[in-house]
Amino acid sequence: MLKWNQTRFVTAMLLGVFLAMAGPAELAQAQAGLPEFTGIVEKASPAVVNISTTQTVKQRMPGFPHGEMPQMPEGTPFDDFFRRFFGERGEGMEEYDTQSLGSGFVISPDGYVLTNFHVIKDAKEIVVRLSTRQEYVAEVVGSDPRSDVALLKIDAKNLPVVKVGRSSEIKVGEWVLAIGSPFDFDHTVTAGIVSAVGRSLPNENYVPFIQTDVAINPGNSGGPLFNLDGEVVGVNAQIYSRTGGFMGLSFAIPIDMAMDVVEQIKTKGSVSRGWLGILIQDITRELAESFGMDRPGGALVAQVLPDSPAQKAGLQVGDVVLEFNNRAISDSASLPHIVGRTHVGDEVPVKIMRDGKTRIIKVKIGELPADEDIKLAEGPAESKKTDNRLGAMVSDLTEEQRQSLEGKKTGVFVEELKAGPARAAGVRRGDIILMINNVNVKDAKHFIQLVKDLPVGKSVPLLVQRGSGPLFLALKLADKAG
Repeated sequence: MLKWNQTRFVTAMLLGVFLAMAGPAELAQAQAGLPEFTGIVEKASPAVVNISTTQTVKQRMPGFPHGEMPQMPEGTPFDDFFRRFFGERGEGMEEYDTQSLGSGFVISPDGYVLTNFHVIKDAKEIVVRLSTRQEYVAEVVGSDPRSDVALLKIDAKNLPVVKVGRSSEIKVGEWVLAIGSPFDFDHTVTAGIVSAVGRSLPNENYVPFIQTDVAINPGNSGGPLFNLDGEVVGVNAQIYSRTGGFMGLSFAIPIDMAMDVVEQIKTKGSVSRGWLGILIQDITRELAESFGMDRPGGALVAQVLPDSPAQKAGLQVGDVVLEFNNRAISDSASLPHIVGRTHVGDEVPVKIMRDGKTRIIKVKIGELPADEDIKLAEGPAESKKTDNRLGAMVSDLTEEQRQSLEGKKTGVFVEELKAGPARAAGVRRGDIILMINNVNVKDAKHFIQLVKDLPVGKSVPLLVQRGSGPLFLALKLADKAG
C-alpha cells in the first residue's frame, strides 16, 4: 500500500501527464467550472469611458494658524495692521478650481453617456475620454439626484455601446465584473459575486441597490457592472468603508432603474416617481405581537400625510402594508422602491392588516413632490427592563403642541419618566403619546383609563410623536397598571 506522500506524488504526476497530452478541448473542459472574463472585457471595454470634471470651490486663505483673524477694536494700530496684511474683516476666502474623476459608459452610438449624478455634481466642465484617448466636452442632458443617475451627451457618432441587460434577473451568488477608472487607471477590471439584491442604504429610500464584493475605489463611480453574458446589470455607485478604501462591500444602481430614469429624461426632461404619502417604520417582534401578527413583516404606517393618495384611499395610522400591487412587502425598506417605480395615476391594490384582519384597498398613485423625502421613523431608544408599572407622568397638550401635530390633534405630553414599562418600551421625556392599543388618546384623564384597561403580559402598540415624525413602540405591562 502506498503511503500518503507517495499517493500525492503519483496523483500529481498523472495530472501533469494529462495536461501535457490534453488538447484545447480537454483543457477547456478542465477549466469549465471557472468564469471566463477575457471575452467580456474585449467586447465591452471600448464603450467604457473616463470622466473628469472641474469644480470651483472656496477655501479660507492661509494666514493665521487657526484660520480666523483676531478681533481687534476698530481704529487701533493693530486693526490697521491686520487690515493691511490680511484684508477686510469677513474676507479671507479664495476660489480655486479642483478636479475629480469618475467613470461612465456609452449607451447609444450618437454619444449618450450614463454615469452617476455625484460624479458631475456642481461641475463647470465635464470631459469624457474614450478608450481611443479621444476627449470630448460633455453637456448634461439631465440628472436625478434621488437615484444618483446622470445622462451626458458628447458630439460624436458611431461610438461603441454596451449591451444593456435586466437587473431584475440577477441572482445572489452569480459572477459580475466591473470596468472603470479607479484613481485614474483607465479600464481597470475587477470581478466578484452578487452579495445581495434590493439592498437599502441610509438616506437612499428609492434605490434597491445591488450589493457585490467587486473591488470598487474612487474613480469607479458611474462605471458599468456586467454579468457573464457581457450585459450591463448595474451602475457602480457607492462603497461601504471605515477607512475610505474598498472593504468588500460595494453597491450598484440596478440598470432597470437607471434606464427608466434615462427614458424619462429623454422624453420629458425630468423624473417623476410614484407617491403614497405615508411615513413608515419596520415591525419588530414585539410590535408584531402587539398587532396580532404571527411574525414580523410588512411596513407599519406611522403617519398619513394630509391630502395624500393614502389618505384619499382610506389608509390609516396603524395599518400594516403586507402587499403593494400584488408584490409582497418583506420590510418597510422595500416599499418605497416599489411605490417609486409605479406610474403616476395608476390605481393599484394594497393589501393591509387592520385590527388583526387583512383587507385590500385601491390606491391611485400620486407624484412624489420635489421637496418631499419620505423617511423611516427613528428607531426606539435603548431601554432597560423593569418590573415597575407604566412610570409615565403626562399632561394635557397645550394649544401650541396641538398645532405642531399633523393630522391628529389629541394626545398627552410626557412630562416625566420613571423606571417602568413606558421607559422599557422606548418612550422618552418630551414625547407626545397619540395612541394606545390603536385607540386615540383624548387627554390625560382618558390616558389613565386606557392604561388601566391594558392587558397584562401582552404587547400592545403605542404611537408617539417624536420631533417631526411619529413612531410606533411596543408596550408590555408585567402587572396591572394603576
